[in-house]
This record gives sequence, C-alpha cells and structure tokens, in this order.
Amino acid sequence: MAVTDGITIIHGPDGCVHHTTSLLHALQVNHDHSFFPAILSSSLTESEIIFGGEDALAATIRNAAVRNPGIICVLSSCVSAAIGDDVQAVCASSAVPDIIVIPTGGFLGGGFSDGVKQALLALSALGRKDQGPDGTVTLIGEKNLEYEADAHHREISRLLALLGARVSLRFVRNISSEDLGSIGSGSLNILRDSSLKSLGETFRHRFGTPCITSFPVGFHDTLRFLEQAGEGLGIDPRPAVNMERKNQERLIDSFHGLKGASVSF
Repeated sequence: MAVTDGITIIHGPDGCVHHTTSLLHALQVNHDHSFFPAILSSSLTESEIIFGGEDALAATIRNAAVRNPGIICVLSSCVSAAIGDDVQAVCASSAVPDIIVIPTGGFLGGGFSDGVKQALLALSALGRKDQGPDGTVTLIGEKNLEYEADAHHREISRLLALLGARVSLRFVRNISSEDLGSIGSGSLNILRDSSLKSLGETFRHRFGTPCITSFPVGFHDTLRFLEQAGEGLGIDPRPAVNMERKNQERLIDSFHGLKGASVSF
C-alpha cells in the first residue's frame, strides 16, 4: 500500500480484505491522514473454496488492470494457500505485465516479519541493474505502521546531511512504482532494523550495495552510525562525527540544572 500508484489484490474471502482495510484505515485516521486504500478482493466464497479460485483471481486481475495502475501486487491468503490455488501460474499466464506475487499464506508458514521480507524482496525484482551507484542512500524496510516513521526519517536525513549525503529512495514508503526501479542505484542501503539483515545481504549480492544493518539508537551508536555511513559512501566521517559529538554535548548540558536533584515517581 506504500506504492502510491499501485493496486493490491488479496486472493481470499472478502473478510481478509475487510480486516486489512479496516486496520490500515483506523491507523491512518489516528495519525490524522485521509486514507483510501486501493485493495481489491478476489472474493472467494464456498464455491471457489471447494472447486478452486483461480478463475476468480484471473477476473480480479483484469478488473484491476482496467484502472491502469503502475503496478499490481497479488497476495495469497490462508484460504487460497490451503486449497492449493497456483497464484504464480495465474499471474504468469495473465495478459497483464509485471504482476508482483507475494506469498502470504499466513498460518501455513511465516509471520508478520516474514511477510515484510517477502514483500520487499518481491518488489526489488523491479530494480534496474544497469544503474551505477549515485552517491545517495536508500532506506529499506521502514515500518509503515510506526507512528514515528517520518520523524525517524528526518533524523536519519539530518545525520546524513552532516556527511553531505542524502536519502534518495525510501524502499518502500510513499513512492511510485517507477521509483521502485532505482533500488539498485544508491551507494549505501540503511536497514530499519537488524531483522532485515538477510535482505541487506541479498541486495548487496544483487546490486553490489553495502548496507548498515539498523537505525542508530543512543549517543554512542549515532557516532558509530556516522562512521559506518562515511565508510560505505567513501566519505571521511571525522568532521561529521565531531559536529555530532558537540551537538550531543550541548544536549546533555541543557539538563545541567538537574544535576544533584532528587526525583520521585
């Protein structure tokens, strides 16, 4: 849903779509965002569950294509996976090009974090290998349901600016389908957290891009982050580290008036 011109098809009963849409809508409204997700259901009923739902999926893909989306993503569900629908074959035989299939069979194997990895890996297939590193940074795996996601992005951008670098791609947060193709053009990948480390290795082998395995936490880790980013980008990090160390000292000094005070809760 973070691909702004995309349509997502959930191959399963309407209840799966209702649950997902309601959750996303409620979270976005809570953040004061107007949100109308482009999600379609293949609307499996008892009949399709008994006799197979591949024809229902093919029809839903055709309905999605009429809207001329930049990309169509098809997600399986517990139900469609359990009855054995060959989602990959249906999408491959469709006249609609570049359908991204993401296996999300739920209780048949894998949890939430596995689904995130599968989605990022599947979307990375659109990356163009003919692009060389351009000196910019790609953020990978930002948590789109995290309340502070944009605040974290601003802080990472502030730190990178000390090195004279910038974020050119948020993979995947509020970007177009065309932007997905530039996943291999950055000079450094920064993962949201270490749970995506295997994905960072995959991208390193595929695109030759080094990565930092998580956002920094705390003063010391922030300075180490600047050193790693400078090393990955081929930039001397010492001036940036010195500037940030002075910034940290100012922050600490702003609490000097509390020294020696007792606090009770």
